[in-house]
Amino acid sequence: MTDTTSAAGLLLKLYELRTEPTLRTARAWFGFEFHPQSAKEVLATWLGPGHESAPYRMVTTYWDMAASLVVQGAIPVELFNAANTEHFVTYAKLRPFLADVRAGAGNPGYLMNLESVATAGANSDERLAMYQRYLDRQRTLAAEGKQRANLASQD
Repeated sequence: MTDTTSAAGLLLKLYELRTEPTLRTARAWFGFEFHPQSAKEVLATWLGPGHESAPYRMVTTYWDMAASLVVQGAIPVELFNAANTEHFVTYAKLRPFLADVRAGAGNPGYLMNLESVATAGANSDERLAMYQRYLDRQRTLAAEGKQRANLASQD
């Protein structure tokens, strides 16, 4: 049984890590500018050269690492899912491509911790559908050029 106080401390530390400037920038890119349309595009971003590989890896490994604390029992899944939402968005964005990404990379366990936590709970399908609608709106805003303007105004 996980001690709730210790689990809460881990959650607060994970939140603190999310405020680190490089990770914050990577999260903004992933959330508002990266809108993959295929597994090939995800693989090219993840494994390819260029400035997008680093923020992609930073975001995905952060959330998979955080989810590993849940999978290993350090944080109860209900507590983690109640305190966070971004991992749902990260998983929902990649979910349509994960089987092909795993096969293409030869890594059947890729983001398995994230998937396990994001799909936990009786209402996971409804919750992920809600985040998919959010992602659809973000993709539309990005296509209209509105995300970059909003991000620039926050600098």
